[in-house]
Amino acid sequence: MTPDTPLLQVSSLLADAARAGILQKAILSKASDPSVSKVTLTLRRIGRDVMLQAEALRTAEVAEVAGKGKPLQASHRNIPVDGQLEKTLAELCQGFSQINLITTAGSCEYRVSKKGKSTLLGSAPIRTALSTPSDPPMLLPIGGNDKQKNRILDGSELFLRRLGISDERGRIHDKKQAKFRQINRFLELIRDIEGHLPKDGTLNICDLCCGKSYLSFAVYHYFTAIKGRDVRMVGVDMKAAVIDDCNAIAQGLGMTGLSFVCADVTKYDFGAPVHMVISLHACDIATDIVIDKAIAWGVGVILSTPCCHHDLNKRLNCQPLDFVGRHSMLRQKLCDAATDALRLLRMEAGGYDVCAMELIDPEETPKNVMLRGIKRYDPASARCKRAQAEYESACAFLLGQAPRLE
Repeated sequence: MTPDTPLLQVSSLLADAARAGILQKAILSKASDPSVSKVTLTLRRIGRDVMLQAEALRTAEVAEVAGKGKPLQASHRNIPVDGQLEKTLAELCQGFSQINLITTAGSCEYRVSKKGKSTLLGSAPIRTALSTPSDPPMLLPIGGNDKQKNRILDGSELFLRRLGISDERGRIHDKKQAKFRQINRFLELIRDIEGHLPKDGTLNICDLCCGKSYLSFAVYHYFTAIKGRDVRMVGVDMKAAVIDDCNAIAQGLGMTGLSFVCADVTKYDFGAPVHMVISLHACDIATDIVIDKAIAWGVGVILSTPCCHHDLNKRLNCQPLDFVGRHSMLRQKLCDAATDALRLLRMEAGGYDVCAMELIDPEETPKNVMLRGIKRYDPASARCKRAQAEYESACAFLLGQAPRLE
């Protein structure tokens, strides 16, 4: 390696962040050794000493051979935080073509292209924080090896602080506890469907009607910082001020693959195949617009949590259901359930396996239904045609007319 290459820069930055106590984690992925899936580096207190603990995960194929069909445990190596740290990390990092460094001052990413060109992106905020002792970034508590509650996010993530979910110490604000649980639960549901997304290459993800974009930041962090994936993610909304704020936060965090666009969802074009569309609490028919857009794009996974359901309530015209519809509270409950059931039929007609599930405890919010679609079938198949016919029949029954499919 020649002096001051991007690889030496990221290994040096990692060493400095570890010594300064601002390192959250580093994810080393896309290894040249096919037996290694990824390596995660975190600070740990081992006895009286602070160590940089490297947790290496092996691929399923190697685990099956070595463990006679049983998965191997992750292997751990404790690296002293001493004067040899840069050299040790440079040797360790050399075998990986993607490195995501996450600190309390920001995040950066090291990449090696298919042609072998290496780059380091987003490192400026970390360098600035490390070189400004008069205004030090938040120091993280360094834990031992005791197991903690198994949450995907723990509150110390910098993007949660910037979004007002947690404070400078990583404590979740009292009024944001439900939102924090909601975000973690959404990530758990994403973890469940990972196998249906492309395993290699760049993941293209859209958050349509993204609003304040809590999910955009969380999902991008999950796939890049935790899973070590290359991601291009775009949040789309028509509120220009919100979009400007989100872009500023993403740039400040060094999230180079995350951007936000002020646009009408119906007219927006991603410009490449989209693998997953997410949406949280898009209001009323905005959820239908999101689903129709995702179906038109042919995305692999749709995850949508609806908000209000006013449209059917206004248009319900079904004499056999008048005994329910004449009671306003029951009419709304009926329309809530019927609207989401129609949405699932619409996705089925588009070629998706579908289900409705609980996102979060209904005591925390009534907007707790997640609609999930996983693309499995050709929309021209007999199965999908039957679903389309059922959808049209259900619309005609509820509305007293043929459905509007625009």
